[in-house]
Amino acid sequence: AALMATTLVQLWLCLRHIRCVQHHRNTVPEAFARDISAETHTKAADYTVARTWLAAADAGWNSLVILAFTLGGGLDAIASFLAGIVDAQGYAHGILLVGTVFALGFLADFPVMWYRRFAIDGRFGFNRANLAMFLGDRVKALLVTAVFGLPLLLLVLWLMARMGQWWWLYASVAWITFQLLLYAMYPAFISPLFNKFKPLENEALELRIRAALARCGYRDCRADVMDGSRRSSHVNAYFTGLGASQRIVLFDTLINSLTPAEIEAVIAHEVGHMRHRHIAKRLLWSGVASLGLFAVLGWLIQEPWFAAGLGVKDDSAAMELVLFFIAVSVFGFPFRWISNLYSRRHEFEADAFAATHSSADDLANALLKLYGHNATTLTPDPLHSTFYDTHPPAALRISRLRAHTDLARQKRSNWLRV
Repeated sequence: AALMATTLVQLWLCLRHIRCVQHHRNTVPEAFARDISAETHTKAADYTVARTWLAAADAGWNSLVILAFTLGGGLDAIASFLAGIVDAQGYAHGILLVGTVFALGFLADFPVMWYRRFAIDGRFGFNRANLAMFLGDRVKALLVTAVFGLPLLLLVLWLMARMGQWWWLYASVAWITFQLLLYAMYPAFISPLFNKFKPLENEALELRIRAALARCGYRDCRADVMDGSRRSSHVNAYFTGLGASQRIVLFDTLINSLTPAEIEAVIAHEVGHMRHRHIAKRLLWSGVASLGLFAVLGWLIQEPWFAAGLGVKDDSAAMELVLFFIAVSVFGFPFRWISNLYSRRHEFEADAFAATHSSADDLANALLKLYGHNATTLTPDPLHSTFYDTHPPAALRISRLRAHTDLARQKRSNWLRV
């Protein structure tokens, strides 16, 4: 019932979004009429509709996969097959069970990933990757998951077997520690497996960015350029890492699309994320949520109705883990908007920081160019945006930045008058 309800809500939200975007397809919102052309607005609408139809199909497909795994007997069949190869009570069986389910889920998602990249992004001129590069990225992702995930899985299974009723507390600590290590290691060890990073080659722009970082209090922070154009023409920037590994990453497509003043404003926005410690705050909330989820799992694995109610006879620790994460994906959907609300709040805070330490006008102009280059719709359905968007809607974000500009002008006017 929960799966059906979640799937129907997802489909309803997708249909709302499609209707809203199509309704405004031929009219650029008045607030953007001077900056966004009708052709760009139409392309963004068509691109958004195509991706949303795919998201709707993906929601239905994922529901069928979950049913096949659980009530369809898929998980029991996998467990029985593996029991004929290794000891059903050993760690090897648990690791193979989780690994097999993960691999099958990955294969089930593969057609959707392929279609999104080559059919949709290719049709709208965003994809620059060939099939070999696409497959290579998927293989690398699987290997990275195996290298980091299998030792963690083995540790959790060992804790479940040896630590008694409080195993979930130790497991949550292990998971939180793993997340911290992953965030710290990502910029130096994981991200370079997929992309190349290099310092800015434009000396004048580098000096300007260094001055902006110093003005914001991050003189020693790195700002690298990533070869995003090898795979996509999308334009973006982000910050990553923890502590000494923190750095700002600019896509090479962004360097080629924005003016130096606009790039400086984007840098100030990313520094705003660091100044407000947004990664640390997200990790804190993630840790609290992980503690709660592991506590629930610690209770559920003692209840015989949990596995039986999902059509699974195998009640091993590994199977309970698999079932729990499947259940969380279903029952956690209604709370997704809370996480996104928190993320959108962080974006507003970073925008306000950038407006104070650079130019709100330059950041607004940079965002407008990003919306145009990335074919981001300016007219999303509000409810769909609440559930799915990690960034605020364009109209609200730009209006706040322009309010910062108006306030700054008013202050300057008052100062001159005095």
